[in-house]
Formats: sequence, C-alpha cells, structure tokens
Amino acid sequence: MAATTTDSDADAAKPGLARRITGPLLFLFILGDVLGAGIYALTGTLAGEVGGAIWIAMLVALGLALLTAGSYAELVTKYPKAGGAAVFAQRAYRTPLVGFLVGFCMLAAGVTSAAGLALAFAGEYLSTFLDVPAVPAAIAFLVLVALLNARGIRESLGANVGMTAIELTGLLLVLVTVAIMVGAGGGEPGRALELRPDVAPGTAILGGAIIAYYSFVGFETSANVAEEVRDPSRVYPRALFGSLLVAGILYALIGVASAVALPVDELAASSGPLLAVVQATGVGVPAWLFSAIALVAVANGALLTMIMASRVAYGMAGEGLLPSPLSRVLPRRQTPWVAIAATTLVAVLLTSLGDLALLAETVVLLLLVVFISTNVAVLVLRRDRVEHAHFRVWRIVPILGVASCVLLLTQQSPRVWLLGGALLAGGALLFGIQRLVQRARGSAGDRA
Repeated sequence: MAATTTDSDADAAKPGLARRITGPLLFLFILGDVLGAGIYALTGTLAGEVGGAIWIAMLVALGLALLTAGSYAELVTKYPKAGGAAVFAQRAYRTPLVGFLVGFCMLAAGVTSAAGLALAFAGEYLSTFLDVPAVPAAIAFLVLVALLNARGIRESLGANVGMTAIELTGLLLVLVTVAIMVGAGGGEPGRALELRPDVAPGTAILGGAIIAYYSFVGFETSANVAEEVRDPSRVYPRALFGSLLVAGILYALIGVASAVALPVDELAASSGPLLAVVQATGVGVPAWLFSAIALVAVANGALLTMIMASRVAYGMAGEGLLPSPLSRVLPRRQTPWVAIAATTLVAVLLTSLGDLALLAETVVLLLLVVFISTNVAVLVLRRDRVEHAHFRVWRIVPILGVASCVLLLTQQSPRVWLLGGALLAGGALLFGIQRLVQRARGSAGDRA
C-alpha cells in the first residue's frame, strides 16, 4: 500500500460537525469497535470449525479484512465526509438509487447490530447481576446509548477509551492465566497446531476464516466519522491499519491460548469459551469478573455502532437521500440529534425479533454488499482528482477485496438472505417515497 502525505484540510467538510477526533481517539474508536463482543463468543465456534489451529483462521480473516480496509483508507482520505460508503457510491455510480441502497445497507446493518447487541447485553451477562426482563432492559440500554451519543462525539469516544481498556484487560487476563498454566506444566501446546482430522486442511481454514471475519467487522464504521477527524489524510490510514493489526495479533494469541488450555471438543461446546478457558487454568479468576467484562464489550460495540448509524443517516440526509430533518444538529453539542433519535427508535423495534444469531448474520450480509460497492468505487473514482493529498492503495487490492466479499457471500444461509432482502426492499420503498415527496415539493414550487 502506498504512503500518504499530510492533508491541509482544503477539502474540509461543510459546517455542522466539529473536528474533535484526534489520532489516538480514532485508533481506540476502531480498535474498540473491532474487538467488540465477537471474540468473547466466537472462539468456541471457531474451534468446532477449524480445530485447535484457531489462530490460522484468525490471520486469514485479518488478511481478507485488510483488503477492504485499504479501499476505505483511500476513499475516506479522498472524501472525508460523514456518510461513508453512501457518499462513495453516490460519487462513483452517480445513481441516486445505488447510493441510497449502499447507505441504507450501512444504516440497516448498524441498527440491526445495535438491536442484537442490546439483546446480548440484556441476556445472561446482565442476569449475573440483575434479574430483569430482557426486552425492557434492552430498550433502556439503547436509550442510554442514545443519550451518550447525543451528548457529544468527544464524550462518546472518551467513554470508548475506558471501555476499550476494559475489553483489552479481559483479553490480556486470558493470555496471562494461560501463561501461568503453561509455566506450571499444564496445558497442551501441540493442540494449537491441530486441524480437524475429518476435513481437508484448506476447507477447515476457509470455514474458520469465514466465521472469524465477523470478529473484524466494525472498522468500516470509522468512515462515518471522517468529517469529525482532524487531518484525516495523515491520521486515518495509521489508525485504521494499526487497529486492525493489533486486533488481529490479539485474536491469534487468544486462539493459541484457548487451544492450549482446553481440548477442542470442550472449547467448541462452551457458550462462554473465554470464561471456560480462564477457569480451566485454575488461576481462580471469579466468574462474575468475566461477565462484567463481556457487558462492557457489548456496551462499547453498541455505542460505536449507533454513532456510525446516526452519522450515516446524517450524511444521507445531507445528500438528499433521506428527509432533511435528519441533518439537524444540536446547536451547542453539534451532534445529529434527529438522526440519533430515529436510528435508536428503529433499533428498539428490531429487538422484538429476539433472534441474536439471525441479526448478527444479517449484519454481515449487509456489510458485504457495502464492501463490494466500496471496493468497486475505488477503481471507478481513480479518474476523479481532488486538490488535497490522500492515501492511495495498490490497484490489485480492491480487486481482491471484491473477490473475498463474493466468496463470503456464498456462505450465507437462506434465512439470512430472506431477512436481508426484506430490509433492502424496505429501503427501496423508502427511497421511492422520498423521491415522490421531492417531486411534489418541486411541483408545488413551480406552481407558486
């Protein structure tokens, strides 16, 4: 990937959102969103798919994620606007419907993910501390996230710093306890090199990488706060690639530690795999501690996801793809309060589905559509020149990015395609209504 030069902010965004995100805040924003809750739940599933060599699947998934991340680095630094992939699609394809559907996929993925995270927050982890009904607790959780989001981007990312530190502490705790176990002569390091004996090695690794890819989803949300980043051409690529590499290394180490501490069948059978790993070491970490860490991980993911969703809605309203009130900001806080309220309401409604697995898989499906659009947009927009310096990725990278996304799409189940298709159909209907409203206003203006 090519080097970048500094940006003079000549292409600064229109007034509305304050540039308050520094490089370290952006790094922690992306890292916190990528780490999220996935690693706390998917390690066991990965063990069942690939065997003890979980770390290989993690590194392959990291490579696939870096392909699309390269395309994001070029487009975000070239067009540092709120709205992310929707803005890129609008510029590349110059078709309002395509721009809308790409943006709507991001928006739908964001609110769907937030709904799933709210259900996860209100489930078994919360019941460790409070015995309350899940759905009301999920709704209350989303309202609290919305209030923090509306208070300000700096306050939201400040909270993210603390929560990301707790997430990292939990992962480091896994590594330290397993190291103590191995130092005392326990565990079996050889398990970390074993693949499933009943499946071809390539098939096992690819199957595991497809599952592990979900753990890296989240980096794309950073494109939607580009308008609030200081000096994005210099800061954004460093924060993006740095956070993905840190997450990938941590994931690989967690994969090794998990396989060393537990037999593959026990790891695969656990619904709380990292807690099972820590307990297997015999170090004596209390069970409630990991429940608390998991709650923080879920809460952090929900906060960052809702920041993204509200900025997508704000950016699309600015492009005329959604109703203009969604572009309104609080005078003092400079946060898109109408977009925050609207996306929170939709997330609240989606919690009624109650199927966390279906929501998570649908998020991946919607984001893969967005990633294909973004990778193609890089190639289309190469002929579009801007006055400021920006990051440039090698041409082969977005081509490979498209291929990787198509490969992952082929692995989605029919029920996920059904829900994803229904959401896209709803988006197309909303687009048609918006166009009719715009035409009616235009006709009324002509008559006046």
